Amino acid sequence: MHKKLNKKVALKIYEKEKIKDIQRKKSVRREIRLMKRLNHPHIATLYEAIETEDQVILVLEYVPGGSTHGFLKSKPNRRMAEDDARKIYKQLINALNYLHGKCIAHRDIKLENVMLDERKQVKLIDFGFSTCISNEQKIKMFCGTPSYMAPEIVRKIEFCGPPTDIYASGVLLFAFFCGQFPYRGQNDKELYSKIVAGELRVPDHVPFGPRSIIMRCM
Repeated sequence: MHKKLNKKVALKIYEKEKIKDIQRKKSVRREIRLMKRLNHPHIATLYEAIETEDQVILVLEYVPGGSTHGFLKSKPNRRMAEDDARKIYKQLINALNYLHGKCIAHRDIKLENVMLDERKQVKLIDFGFSTCISNEQKIKMFCGTPSYMAPEIVRKIEFCGPPTDIYASGVLLFAFFCGQFPYRGQNDKELYSKIVAGELRVPDHVPFGPRSIIMRCM
């Protein structure tokens, strides 16, 4: 409970002992710097960052409805109703459009990072992998969550940030309608080879509109 704000907040706590590495320190500083610049209804607000002797604490907007991962798990066959999927996806794309307009790539779009409040409004969280560079500038970094990784990340070649967010949003939309990921493997190596091959099959029950968005994103 935040006494000054008189509201519940969420705390993201980094133990300094675990972020001694220079790159990790830079990444935490960047996350705080980026989040301070953000003001959007579908992105969780960073209220403040507190540094103690042992910890760096991010004080964030509390999102009571849980993640889209939990929401999906609560549904029969782990599939969302079309109305829910459309509403949630549209809000996510609004948030991404805002970020990309500021030259920020999230780089870890996944079910667990798309939260829902009590009114099923999207709140995007976790900017730990995010970057702020020109949208056209290419970088080479292996990051993200395997099932959501775009082929260019898997192939370890240079890539632009925003398109990888859009690819991951296509994976998300596929999961909303199908309750599983587009590509699966017994291990990461098998999964990565399928992502690179890109032989995408969208099941027949997925409506035409979402199907075409998934295909275009991926």
